[in-house]
Amino acid sequence: MSTNTQDNQRKVTTRRLIEMKQRGEKISMLTAYDYTSAKIVDQAGMDVILVGDSASNVMAGNVTTLPITLDQMIYHAKSVMKAAKRALVVVDLPFGSYQGDSKEALASAIRIMKESHAEAVKMEGGAEIAESVSRVISAGIPVMGHLGLTPQSINKFGTYNVRAREEAEAQKLKEDAKLLEELGCFAIVIEKVPAKLAAEVAASVNIPIIGIGAGGGVDGQVLVMHDMLGLNQGFSPRFLRRYANLGEIMDEALKQYIADVKSSDFPSEAESY
Repeated sequence: MSTNTQDNQRKVTTRRLIEMKQRGEKISMLTAYDYTSAKIVDQAGMDVILVGDSASNVMAGNVTTLPITLDQMIYHAKSVMKAAKRALVVVDLPFGSYQGDSKEALASAIRIMKESHAEAVKMEGGAEIAESVSRVISAGIPVMGHLGLTPQSINKFGTYNVRAREEAEAQKLKEDAKLLEELGCFAIVIEKVPAKLAAEVAASVNIPIIGIGAGGGVDGQVLVMHDMLGLNQGFSPRFLRRYANLGEIMDEALKQYIADVKSSDFPSEAESY
């Protein structure tokens, strides 16, 4: 029993994630963007915290992930790193900071690592960003890949529907996963693809495949914290399981506070000096 406790407290590293895959232990991953929530997520025992460019949506109110900047991602990553003691912290390279130029990709990744002290970066795409992935990894920076539905390419796709239903796209996804493994990625997120295909990909590579809307045949799962806690009420895709409804709880608390202030019930004598 004590070994398990020690293992649960041991710092999660990229190497440890690969060991988890080898022994069939599933990997838990969740987003966080600020100190307070990252502390709670880390203390709960999460394996990986993703400082996702989904901050563009849930923190900044943008419709897509595209507007968030490298400086903003570094700000969120710094806040999370101050709280994370056990989880491996991975930071999304934002749109425009790596796609067309491998030198810019390396400069962006170095800024994230140096300024936030994060432990890895995540990049969307396969063969088309191979040079950037290779250059970042060759500098000693761990890279997590991201295939399937890649939200930074939403304007190319034109839809958030399930990807890789067609044979050609499914084949490319399999090839891209193998390529990312060969380039040295330590794990890959696969988003919104048929469960059978995701399971095939997970079985074909030695690095962990972490799914979101990709079924249970992969090595781990990732969700956006605001979605799974019910803070983001307007988003209900099939793959999302709501573990709490904090939006409703907050609404009730806030209305009660307003009512207590208006009626002079708050503060009471006991709450005054």
